[in-house]
Amino acid sequence: MKRISLLFIAMALLALLTGAMFGVLAGIQYIFPEFLKETMAFNKMRPFHVSTVVGWIILCATGGIYYYLQEELNTTLYSSRLLKMHFIVFVVCAIAVYISFATGKMGGREYMEYFPLITLPILIGWILFGINYFKTTLKQIQNWPVYLWMWGTGIVFMTYHFTEAHFWLIPYFRENFIKDFAVQWKSYGSFVGSWNMLVYGTSVFLMAKVKGNESVARGKKAFFFYFLGLFNLMLGWAHHSYIVPTVPWIRYLAYGVSMTEWIIFFSILRDWKKMLSADEKLKNNLSYQFLVSTEFWVCINLFIALLISIPYINYYTHGTHITVLHSMGTTIGINTSILLASVIFIVNRAMPQVTEQFKKQILSGFWILNISLFVFLCSLLWSGIKRSIWMYFSENPVPFGSMQEDLQSVMYVFLLSGLGILTGLLFVAFPLLKRGILPLTKK
Repeated sequence: MKRISLLFIAMALLALLTGAMFGVLAGIQYIFPEFLKETMAFNKMRPFHVSTVVGWIILCATGGIYYYLQEELNTTLYSSRLLKMHFIVFVVCAIAVYISFATGKMGGREYMEYFPLITLPILIGWILFGINYFKTTLKQIQNWPVYLWMWGTGIVFMTYHFTEAHFWLIPYFRENFIKDFAVQWKSYGSFVGSWNMLVYGTSVFLMAKVKGNESVARGKKAFFFYFLGLFNLMLGWAHHSYIVPTVPWIRYLAYGVSMTEWIIFFSILRDWKKMLSADEKLKNNLSYQFLVSTEFWVCINLFIALLISIPYINYYTHGTHITVLHSMGTTIGINTSILLASVIFIVNRAMPQVTEQFKKQILSGFWILNISLFVFLCSLLWSGIKRSIWMYFSENPVPFGSMQEDLQSVMYVFLLSGLGILTGLLFVAFPLLKRGILPLTKK
């Protein structure tokens, strides 16, 4: 059964590198629209990139949870058959999604552009995951640490909000633009919050194991932030729909819920200082290095999220590259860093000679990735500011094409830093996959 969980992670690492490659190609097309236009135009390349990167997050978090339940928490999975079925379903769905994109038979909505019928087996996969998870943990583990609550919450809400994201297939929603639009963005916000529960639960688990201190996952503070995160998962989505003509109380609720994240922000600032002053043993731990960088990116991205959750600021940033900055910073800086820390932890536990052999390469990739990401996000920020000025503050705005030409130099920086991100990911992920995860699947 351990082999299947490692196959999830192997697929995830392949998805990470493939998704990053699609991202670079899409970046080239954004600057040079004729590039690969006849083979795979931007409107196809972008769904390949987005769906593959989302696949990386889902597959790696899922594989890690299965692995930790068996190898670190010493449980016996309720059903090895359900685990195998889950893996097969997700593999078949991944192939179906790629065929859907390649043939142009899509029809879905943004971020889920694949043929809508593929939704059903994906949903079945989540249900199988939920049954196996709860049947395993409820019977075998008493007094749950917070990461088990986070994983369980993520699975339940992921199943519901993935379903909700497809309510547009029901005429009652599809035939009313306001309902359709509001539910679409509501579901997307909570959908992301759900997979964040899976990823952040993994982060708490890793901190407890790396530090050798289970109190990290059992204290009052841990559960306070769990419930605060759950509160934001259920209600924090609403700032995405400020522009939708809904009843005013939804906007007020959205603003109030979003502002509670300042508590998380200031807590992160304080805790990050403690992490930087950790003993040398922790500083030399590769997983810990990635977790420390995660805290930095959480701080940066949460600050941006808080600012764009303020209605006045949201009005000027909505529809610009600043929104892309927030989503990309979260996906790469936070989720990817945590999940790479998870893969390193697994490989180091099972094959410490591999992480020792490739330590310098992985650390080089770590710095290339983080420096490139910083430049990448700065280019998006500057581009977003310039576009906002063009949209709202220009008395005699130049044509859109001229504005885009003025941003060309910034877009070159964007592309080069994207290549840097791909390079950093290759340095880190390739040895972990080739020398670590794949050999472990054969044992």
